[in-house]
Amino acid sequence: MNDVVSRPYMADDFSACLAIFDSNVPSFFAPEERAEFCQFLGSVNAEDRPYLVLVSKGSVIACGGLVTETEKRQAGLAWGMVDRAFHGQGLGTSLTQARLALARADPDIAELTLATSQHTRGFYEGFGFTVSKVTPDGFAAGLDRWDMTLRLTSA
Repeated sequence: MNDVVSRPYMADDFSACLAIFDSNVPSFFAPEERAEFCQFLGSVNAEDRPYLVLVSKGSVIACGGLVTETEKRQAGLAWGMVDRAFHGQGLGTSLTQARLALARADPDIAELTLATSQHTRGFYEGFGFTVSKVTPDGFAAGLDRWDMTLRLTSA
């Protein structure tokens, strides 16, 4: 998609991001995670929580961000998702690349972490993430939790 623009999340994007979340239930998110996502959206764009949206033709079609923990020299990929109607068009790759660029631009971040499911762990392995732990049914019944890491520096 050539007309996609990345920009910081704004409060007006709340409903669109919830609709993206809902489009990915139950395959990629458990329904009970919705309240946690709503709470997260209320805290984004603080210095330690940049959140991005991808916009096409005026509509938000993907979202995702980082949660940084400078004292640990870590950041976690947080709540990345693409509207189900737009899966398979490279938007997840674009969103992940934008978040990796944010993390790499911060000299205080040496490692990225994420928690994903069995359905998307292979996608993140393609970016160099390695599995550190697997928790069967860690998100919900049938939705395993895969904790993964990516070292950004050798220090």
